[in-house]
Amino acid sequence: MFVLRNRLTSWSWTRHILSTSVGKSSTCEGPVAFRRLFRSSSLHDAAEVTGNKSQSDDVEVIRSDSSIIPPMPDENSSRRWAGMKYEELPIVHIKASYNNTIIQVVYADGKAAALTSCGVEGFKNAKKTSVVAAQTTGLSAGTKASKKNITHVRVVFKGIGPGRFPALRGLVTSGLQVVSLTDDTPLPHNGCRPRKVRRI
Repeated sequence: MFVLRNRLTSWSWTRHILSTSVGKSSTCEGPVAFRRLFRSSSLHDAAEVTGNKSQSDDVEVIRSDSSIIPPMPDENSSRRWAGMKYEELPIVHIKASYNNTIIQVVYADGKAAALTSCGVEGFKNAKKTSVVAAQTTGLSAGTKASKKNITHVRVVFKGIGPGRFPALRGLVTSGLQVVSLTDDTPLPHNGCRPRKVRRI
């Protein structure tokens, strides 16, 4: 997910910060440790800026329930978006290839809500790979999803085409609230042999 910040270099550094500044035990590791660190450290910094002990105590109370990071799939959270849990939010799949950008909006159970692409929007040949085409496609997909009362979505990217973030910009322009961004681009572990390099 694209919610990582540049404060961490390793999980050992995470455990060090958790044990010293945050006051958590050093036994927690992995994403849960990072989430606890980011949740508490960001609010702790805000309390230090104010310099008021009473406000710092209020921050300590908020610290357990509030976070700008969406919950992990196995983490219990009281946060709701449009009355839905994080696992119940619709998902926007953005497949960005070098030749086209395909966007599909599905519900949490997998049923399709909207589907569009640069070709469907009227762009042909080389224009399908342009930034304008991807943004138009994202705007169209967001409009179709809004007509079906979809307001908050999770976004999943696949591919490294030029239309990744222009499509996201179009979704946001259409009025959808993006809760999380996930990169699901497949990476080969020395799989199939790639094609030979094109010579021009």
